[in-house]
Amino acid sequence: MTPTVLKIIFIAVGLFLAYKLIFSGKKGLTIFEMHFKDGRLASHKGKIPEKFQRECRAIAKAEKLTCSVRCEKAGTVRLHVSANVSDAITQRIRNQFPFEYYDKKQIDNSRQAG
Repeated sequence: MTPTVLKIIFIAVGLFLAYKLIFSGKKGLTIFEMHFKDGRLASHKGKIPEKFQRECRAIAKAEKLTCSVRCEKAGTVRLHVSANVSDAITQRIRNQFPFEYYDKKQIDNSRQAG
């Protein structure tokens, strides 16, 4: 009976590791993150467009927000705002974000036909 119990445990551990490897991890490359606490920018990382950062700070200060704003690139650029922020404020933040800055198509000059 002991060998079957060990086989079951081994298979369960293997399935768990496979699940973690397949479904864990971030979906895309994080461009920047901003963390606000009580309306103040507590920490940030990455390159944040100046105008967007200024506008987010103004919104967070006016609303006394405690949240995080993250921008990811996985094919297209996506803006994530914490779930504890109301939909109206989330929309105000999204309206300030310069999506067109990141949507520029990069031309690959390495394989141009002559």
